[in-house]
Amino acid sequence: MKKIGLLPRLIIAIILGIIFGLVLPEALVRVFSTFNTVFGQFLGFAIPLIIIGFIAPGIGELGKGAGRILALTAGIAYLSTVFSGTVAYFANSLVLPTFLTNGSFDLSGIGEETMAASYIDMSIPPIMPVMTALIIAFTLGIGMAAIDSKHIKGFMDEFQNIISKLISEIIIPLLPIHIMGIFANLTFSGQTAMILSVFSRVFVLVIALHIIIIIIQYTIAGSMAKANPFKLIKGMLPAYFTAIGTQSSAATIPVTLVQTKKNGVNDGVAEFVIPLCATIHLSGSTITLVSCSMAIMMLNNVPISFGTYFAFILALGVTMVAAPGVPGGAVMAALGILESVLGFDQTMLSLMIALYLAQDSFGTACNVTGDGAIAVIVNKISGFKLEPKEKLVDIDIE
Repeated sequence: MKKIGLLPRLIIAIILGIIFGLVLPEALVRVFSTFNTVFGQFLGFAIPLIIIGFIAPGIGELGKGAGRILALTAGIAYLSTVFSGTVAYFANSLVLPTFLTNGSFDLSGIGEETMAASYIDMSIPPIMPVMTALIIAFTLGIGMAAIDSKHIKGFMDEFQNIISKLISEIIIPLLPIHIMGIFANLTFSGQTAMILSVFSRVFVLVIALHIIIIIIQYTIAGSMAKANPFKLIKGMLPAYFTAIGTQSSAATIPVTLVQTKKNGVNDGVAEFVIPLCATIHLSGSTITLVSCSMAIMMLNNVPISFGTYFAFILALGVTMVAAPGVPGGAVMAALGILESVLGFDQTMLSLMIALYLAQDSFGTACNVTGDGAIAVIVNKISGFKLEPKEKLVDIDIE
């Protein structure tokens, strides 16, 4: 199964879950429910560790060598992420009610009345609350940057590697089984057909929003640099399609960098902006997280307000900094604020992970394509003109 990509594994898991939910007796469906209970508790335990392991080193790294171009790039990337999330909120507020009925899908029933219950009731309490972990991560990250810490930074870098291994070697491999169990239980309760119908339309909306945001980003960049935005977008298409395959902004950096230089961005600007934005600019991921979470909340008849969601979006722009270069890194980093700001429980978090990962490739592609637009903007503000290059030889991508 390791030779099969994560998305195909998730699709297989969903199909098998539906089949098992239709044909298996309740006693066997409860086995899946038991696994989900244990896995969900472990995931809840891991969330504070994920927050500290990703956010603290990310902020600490950003603080090194802080200068004008760093502040400029980080500011533009953050504004782009927040803008994308805000556009997604209003678009979903208008579109989702046209095909989604509030309260039509109640996740709170899992393990109680309509769904197969777990054989055991296990509790694995996290070592600290989510908000405490966030404050600790911010404190450590800012502190490491302020004192240029070597020892603490070295420790936190190794801790981040441990948490990345935890995600890539345990959580991600077991996730298809978890998703299979969720859909087996949903099918057993008669909810699957409705939920798949709803979220297939949510995915179409998400990808449409990705495209709209890319056009807006390049319209702004093209206007500032006096260049054709669609020609700039065309130049970034190789990076877009590479990201669909890699599902990682970091792994796509070489292609993104080459295409950005071909669009005419100064080599020095491109070599600084592209690697930085690969870790701090997640406009596509934010659109997906906002859209999928709003759909889940509407289905569960949870009140939604712009004030709450704007706070969620503002927090996303920080918590996803330096999300790991593994599939689903952004949603893993966002689990804490999904729980603390939006009030997601373990079942809602699990469904959120499944929905996010199902389109992770397209969110990553939107992220890296937007990185090229930010590079054009920073290039213009830094006083350089676009000088498109047809061929590049001996490019140093380090």
